Amino acid sequence: MSRRLKLTFIILFIIVFVTLSFGLGYSQGRSTASQSSGIAIIEEAWNIIFNRYVDRSHLEAGRLTQGAIEGMLEALDDPYSAYLNAEDFKLGVSNMEGEIEGIGAQVGVRDGKITVIAPLVDSPADKAGVRAGDIVLEIDGEPTKSMNLAEAVLKIRGRAGTTVRLLILHEGETEPKEIEIVRSRIELTSVRFEMKEAQYAYIWITYFSQRTAEELADVLESVDVNNTKGVILDLRSNPGGVLEAVVRVASFFLPEGVVVRVVDNEGRETMLSAKPNRLTTSLPMVVLTDSYSASGSEVLAGALQDYMRATIAGKKTFGKGSVNVFQQLSDGSGIYLTIARWLTPNGRLIEGQGIAPDYELMEEGDDAIRWAVGYLARCTSG
Repeated sequence: MSRRLKLTFIILFIIVFVTLSFGLGYSQGRSTASQSSGIAIIEEAWNIIFNRYVDRSHLEAGRLTQGAIEGMLEALDDPYSAYLNAEDFKLGVSNMEGEIEGIGAQVGVRDGKITVIAPLVDSPADKAGVRAGDIVLEIDGEPTKSMNLAEAVLKIRGRAGTTVRLLILHEGETEPKEIEIVRSRIELTSVRFEMKEAQYAYIWITYFSQRTAEELADVLESVDVNNTKGVILDLRSNPGGVLEAVVRVASFFLPEGVVVRVVDNEGRETMLSAKPNRLTTSLPMVVLTDSYSASGSEVLAGALQDYMRATIAGKKTFGKGSVNVFQQLSDGSGIYLTIARWLTPNGRLIEGQGIAPDYELMEEGDDAIRWAVGYLARCTSG
């Protein structure tokens, strides 16, 4: 009998335990006939197992409870929901609070494999040769095929100055390569800027941090609006980041309106709207995306596209549009759970769908930037 089948008998017991004691607040107070019936079956199954299972040495409630929670989350078939033991949960929460040390690479799940969405520019991962699209096969010699995303992320992260070994398979290659990376404190500039052909402001946002809006404000204040004909916003291989920062960045280009809709498990929507800003620009825009533009960068691209504020050019984006939270259990362990989805202002789902560009480009790298310059030149001529 498989591990999952064995866990099935006690999963429902744990569902009730978690829901009643440590729920996220979205379902508290609800009681249905089906849930009541489920509780009775849970108690029945739990009693049968503990009264009749042949090997009593295996009837350790804590171990079975942990296994049941893991089985529940696996059954959700959601790569962004996972169980964390007490040590990993503590580390995960501290990272979410901004004390991030690691290699500077955002990872996700694509086709069931742990995949690098993008290394941050000039991060240890970037300097070591990690690329967007790399499949992470092993972490310090441990295969990732049995890991969920949260486990993989926490194994990659660690104290600054320590080393992690990754066995990766570069996109388009057949032989994996081992890369050794020294972790560091990630404190990087997220906005880069230069003028193209003296008339087009090229702005590259590598990820969204708490400082991104301030960095972008400095850039836009330096742009000579009288001589600048357009803006190229490069979101290629941008893995996302802080949602609040995304909304603040959008507010430089959208003076008003909803930036993103957050929909919870009861269908309730929370609207996050553009914020009053000391400056906005109405210059024509091209936004460059690729298949590793993810999460917050998809929110921004989708909003600008819905309002027809910018032309999106490049490749369809990654399709990561969910809200995830840590929820601690009484023994110090916890779950990392998807609790909401992001929709664009017009109600388009981002999760699993991505943002399709207005113009799909074969051009990559600097060629895509040259295409954007040419497009803006045609739009603003005459």
